[in-house]
Amino acid sequence: MKRLPIKQLFDYSAFLVVGTLAAFLWANLDNASYESFVNTKLFTVGHEMPTPGETLDHTTGSHTPHTIKQIVNDILMCFFFALAAKEIWESLLPGGHLSTPRKAAMPLVATAGGMIGPAVLYYIGCQVWERPDLIRGWAVPCATDIAFSYLIARFVFGTGHPAIPFLLLVAVADDAGGLVILATVYAGEGGNLPLCAGAIAVAIGAGIGLNKFGVRSFWPYLVGPGILSWYGFHVGGLHPALALVPIIPTLPHAKRDIGLFHEKESERKDTLNAFEHWWQNPVELILGTFGLVNAGVPLESVGAATVLVLAGLMVGKPVGITLFSILGRGCGLALPQGMKVRDVVVVGAAASIGFTVALFVTGVAFAAEDMAEAREAASMGALLSFGGMILTVVVARLVRVDKLKT
Repeated sequence: MKRLPIKQLFDYSAFLVVGTLAAFLWANLDNASYESFVNTKLFTVGHEMPTPGETLDHTTGSHTPHTIKQIVNDILMCFFFALAAKEIWESLLPGGHLSTPRKAAMPLVATAGGMIGPAVLYYIGCQVWERPDLIRGWAVPCATDIAFSYLIARFVFGTGHPAIPFLLLVAVADDAGGLVILATVYAGEGGNLPLCAGAIAVAIGAGIGLNKFGVRSFWPYLVGPGILSWYGFHVGGLHPALALVPIIPTLPHAKRDIGLFHEKESERKDTLNAFEHWWQNPVELILGTFGLVNAGVPLESVGAATVLVLAGLMVGKPVGITLFSILGRGCGLALPQGMKVRDVVVVGAAASIGFTVALFVTGVAFAAEDMAEAREAASMGALLSFGGMILTVVVARLVRVDKLKT
């Protein structure tokens, strides 16, 4: 039996899959011990009991992460979002696919459809189901898991098909929109916004200063500006996992972008790429841990939120991306050369895999203790969106997409 190379375990997000499956099985075999594990306190901070009207949720800005789940979600996931921010930033640089209005127009139009479609369908579902308590989760089905969407699209289209970079651009723009939503819509109440703004501004200034003084190692940017930015996000009620996003542009970087997943990107030696090369594999391990502490959802958790999230992802997203792309063509925008409308339909299906990001947004949207039932039901929807891989293959067969031979 041929052994699977270690590199492929990282390239195909195997650790995330294993962590997710382990959590799901553990929660359904012994949910009490699973909950005890993820809520284990590694250290004690502040007062143990919340004051009247206060919650233990990190978004209030009054409690430091100290359980296993909080440390993974609020600290370790900073590096996952930092890598996403790196791709977004580079796409905006000269030569990048989002660097000019002409290049960015169609992918951004498709992205808008891929976010509006799921959100509208989710909202309508809440009204029909008479579940106003679930409306807060409208952004959950807006998410797209870049890694798994890319893997299934590459399987369906072949590696050289123009639909691949188009999907990646849509997913990257989707992530950018998701970061904005997390930082604004789901900002916690009661945060110290002046202190937050001041800390983040000083952090960005410190990052720019390090750059101007020629600091080429990425570690000082993480230890200094990174920690200060995390503090600012935390006290301001913003999700601290986004703390490295404003620091990423301050790292020394190449002047031009050569494209997402370009084979020569591994040869670039600038600080920003060095950061990605160093953290790429550790982030895969972090994602495995993220799956372990977030995907433990009992089977009986299936509910209205499960259906709403799945409908938004597997119906709203493909329909939204396709309709907005057709609308864009009607307004004079062009799809990449060699790409047809039927390819866009398959891209929409591939983008329906919310998985990692949808799980994360679920935890933020339904963070309150009294929303535990909705959180678990929506998490089940995020997990089941992995079925978007099957949907993509089926849709590709139905519309007769030709796989590009390389």
